[in-house]
Amino acid sequence: MMRWEENMMKKLLTGNEAIARGAYEAGCLIACAYPGTPSTEILENVSQYKEIYSEWSTNEKVALEVASGASIAGARSLVTMKHVGLNVAADPMFTMAYEGVNGGLVIVTADEPGTYSSQNEQDNRLYAPHAKVALVEPSDSQECKDFMKIAFEISETFDTPVLFRVTTRVCHSKGLVELGERVEVGVKEYTKNIKKYIMVPANSKGKHVEIETDRLPRLRAYSNTTPLNRIEWGNKKIGIITNGISYLHTKEVFGDTVSYLKIGFSYPLPGELIVKFCKAVDKVYVIEEGEPYIENFVKTLGIECIGKEFIPTCGELSPEIIRQALLPQERKDTYVTDIAVPSRPPVLCAGCPHRGIFYAVSKLKNIIATNDIGCYTLGMAPPLNVGDSVICMGAGISAGLGFEKAFKMAGRSKKVFGFLGDSTFFPSGITGLIDAVYNKSSIVMVILDNRITAMTGHQENPGTGRTLMGEETQIVDIESIVKAVGIKEENIRVVDPYNLEVTNKAVEDAYEAKEPFVIITKQPCALLKEVQKRRKGMYCEIDQEKCRKCKACLKVGCPAISIKDNVVNIDDSMCNGCTICNQVCPFGAIERVGE
Repeated sequence: MMRWEENMMKKLLTGNEAIARGAYEAGCLIACAYPGTPSTEILENVSQYKEIYSEWSTNEKVALEVASGASIAGARSLVTMKHVGLNVAADPMFTMAYEGVNGGLVIVTADEPGTYSSQNEQDNRLYAPHAKVALVEPSDSQECKDFMKIAFEISETFDTPVLFRVTTRVCHSKGLVELGERVEVGVKEYTKNIKKYIMVPANSKGKHVEIETDRLPRLRAYSNTTPLNRIEWGNKKIGIITNGISYLHTKEVFGDTVSYLKIGFSYPLPGELIVKFCKAVDKVYVIEEGEPYIENFVKTLGIECIGKEFIPTCGELSPEIIRQALLPQERKDTYVTDIAVPSRPPVLCAGCPHRGIFYAVSKLKNIIATNDIGCYTLGMAPPLNVGDSVICMGAGISAGLGFEKAFKMAGRSKKVFGFLGDSTFFPSGITGLIDAVYNKSSIVMVILDNRITAMTGHQENPGTGRTLMGEETQIVDIESIVKAVGIKEENIRVVDPYNLEVTNKAVEDAYEAKEPFVIITKQPCALLKEVQKRRKGMYCEIDQEKCRKCKACLKVGCPAISIKDNVVNIDDSMCNGCTICNQVCPFGAIERVGE
C-alpha cells in the first residue's frame, strides 16, 4: 500500500492531460495549437498552468510558426495538432528541421487510426525521416509525461525539433501518473545568427549537409543507448518489436511468454539494438499500428520478420486482432450478448442552427454542394442530402471553385454552394474566398457562424471574443472580412437560420447571382451552456388533432422528431424550440411552448 505522501504525488490522467503535465514540468513557456480530435485536450489542460502562455492559433501552420519564433527567441515551446494538422504545418516544420532550435521545440502529432473523426488515416511517423527530425512515441500516460520532459532535452541537445507522436488510445486512455515539480529553465539568451535562422539557399544547403553529417549520426548513436528504447527479456523463442499503444496490446496477448524490444525513440530507429535483439531470438514479430514503418527498417537490416502479412495496416489494433492474427489456435473465453445495439448514425443535433440553411438549400435541385470538416459535414446525411464532397479544412470553398470551372467547361449549368463554419473560415476559408473574388467565380459561399468551434468540444476562435486563457479580446467580424476582400455588399446576406422565410429568400437570391455571393448564418450552437440556459423550457409540440401525417416535419432531419405507429412526436427533452419544424408544417399543427 502506498503511503499517503506518495499517493498525493500520483494522479489518474489521460494521455493528453499527462502531455500537458509533462510540458509544465519541463519548464515549457509557450504552447500553441489548433483544436482537433484527439489532441484538443492537451492545450485545454496546458492553459490551466498559468506559467505557460497558451493560445488557440488561427491554424496549425500559424501555431507552429508562433512556437518556432518563441523557440528561436529562447523559450521552450510546444505545439499540438491532430494528424491532418501536420500536413498544414509541414511547411514551417521542414524548415525548422534545418534551422534547429534555441529553446526546445516539441511538435505533438495525434494520429487517429480508425478515422473516428477525421477524413483519413495517416501514419505521421513517416514525417520524421522525411523532415529528418527526432521522433518520440509514448505508450501510456506515465510515458506521455516523462517522454515530454525528455523530448525537450533531446530538442536542445541535438538542436532539432522533436516530433512527439501519440494515437487516439494513448490520448484518451487514463493511467496513474507520478507527478513531479516544475523545472524553471527560463528564456535562453538569443544571439543573432543569420546562417542558422535565415534559410536562404546559400544557408540551407550548408544546414542540410550539417544535418546529414552531424545531427543524424549523433541521433542514431543516442537511439541505440537511450532508455526510451528498451529490451525486456523473456522466452527467446519469439521476440516482438513494437511501439506505442501496440506495446500494451501485445503485452496483454503474450504476457511474459516472449521477449520485447519496445521502441519509444523511433527516429532514427536503433539499428544496433535491433540487430542485437533479433540475433538473440528464434523468431521476430513486428507489431505496429498503421504503416510498416519499423518492419521495413528491420528488413533493410537483412532480418527476416513477421509483420503486416498478419497485422492489418488499416484501423486500430486491439489485443483481439493481434491474438486472432498470431495465435488463432488459442481460444479465449469471451462474453457475448444477444442484445442488438441500435444503429446511431451521426446527425445534426436537435436545434442545430445549421439545419435551417441546409433545409433551404435541399429544396434546390440543380446544385452542387461542397462541404467542409465540422458539424456541418452532416448536412450530407438524409433527409437533407446536401453534400457532394468533403476534402479538407477550407476546401468547402476552394473545391467548389474547381467544380464550377470544370462544369462550365463541360457545359453544365449546376450552381455551386460551398459550406464552411466560422472556425473553419478563419483558419482556411479566407484564401478560398479571395480566390473566388480574384478569379471571377459565381459560387455561393455559405459561412455558418455558430460562435464557437463546435465539433471538437466548444473551443474559442477569433470570432468568439475570448482567448484560450479566458481573456476577452477583439471579435474578428466575418462580414467585415467578406467585404474587405471584395464581395459586393449587395451580394452579402446575413441571416438567422432559424428564420426559414429569410433564409429561403437569401438562398434564392444567391442561386440567381452571377457574381461571388456570400450567405452568413448567425446563430450560436444549440449546445452552448448559455444557449441551453436561455432556451430552457422551450420546446415544440404537435397538436395531434391538426396533424395530417404528411411527414413534412421529418424532412428537416431533426433527431427530436420521430414517427411510430403513424404518429409523429417531438421529444421535448431534446427539442430547444428552434421552430424550424413549426415553419415547415403546412397545417399549423406544431406550436412552440415556453416563450
